[in-house]
Amino acid sequence: MHFRKRTIAEMKLIVMTKPTFFVEEDKILANLFEEGLENLHLYKPGASPMYSERLLTLLGEGCHSKITVHGHFYLKEEYRLKGIHIDDAHTEPPSGYKGNVSRTCHLIEELKEAKKKANYVFLHSIFDSQTNVDEKASFTMAQLEEAAKNGLIDKKVYALGGMNLDTIKAVKDLGFGGIVICGDLWNRFNIHNEIDYKALLNHFEKLRKTIS
Repeated sequence: MHFRKRTIAEMKLIVMTKPTFFVEEDKILANLFEEGLENLHLYKPGASPMYSERLLTLLGEGCHSKITVHGHFYLKEEYRLKGIHIDDAHTEPPSGYKGNVSRTCHLIEELKEAKKKANYVFLHSIFDSQTNVDEKASFTMAQLEEAAKNGLIDKKVYALGGMNLDTIKAVKDLGFGGIVICGDLWNRFNIHNEIDYKALLNHFEKLRKTIS
């Protein structure tokens, strides 16, 4: 490989919520923030915003500055959140919006322009999803290596899709600035019949240590 490897300490760890709400969610998220989570992406596609409002109220003001919201962008100002996330590379932020913006890119070719209009971007899907079996990797390793060599993958690009303890090293070597964790974390807690989420918190700590 001809591209420069980044140092481990520079990588960021983002946790994305489950797409659905569940009873213990506010308790688990509050514990993740206590354990050092610095950026939670509130992703609830198709859900009424009142449920997001309830979750944000339960979490309290101390957590709000560490939360980035997908959709229902008015929540950013109302709860003084960290920023907004646009789920594509092209849609403009709301008129007059000032603040942090992140985006999702689905093609390597979108990265160059998207990075100019965002604090950071997600590149989706790096590996097969652990949440949705129908979401497969979008790129070959050779394509990712070429993108890294050409400077398209850098500290502003975060890897999304199939992120876990086994795949972190690969994205680290490619020069990604961070990773987005979803299924690898939430699959460790059954929302239907469990109330003990220690395994989830322990896994979060392993993830933090792996990238720090």
